[in-house]
Amino acid sequence: MDPNLHQKMGITHLNRVLGYAPFVAEDGKATVHLTVEDWHVVADTLFHMHTPKEMLPEAIEDYRLTEGNTVIELTTADYVIAVTQM
Repeated sequence: MDPNLHQKMGITHLNRVLGYAPFVAEDGKATVHLTVEDWHVVADTLFHMHTPKEMLPEAIEDYRLTEGNTVIELTTADYVIAVTQM
């Protein structure tokens, strides 16, 4: 399955989040803010578009919605990353 444009953008945003997280991490936790639009693209990619796990960045071990579905939590080997909306 090839990703559609929406999924490609979501994967691009996820890679940027993963790249930025080490700069803001403290004690294995990081918070990264996205615009509302970008956050929804990532949420669609992860939770609404049935994106195969093989298409997501390899560093992501797990992901879920938290805090009343307002925060996307990504788990990697090194960090737990909270992705919030600005």
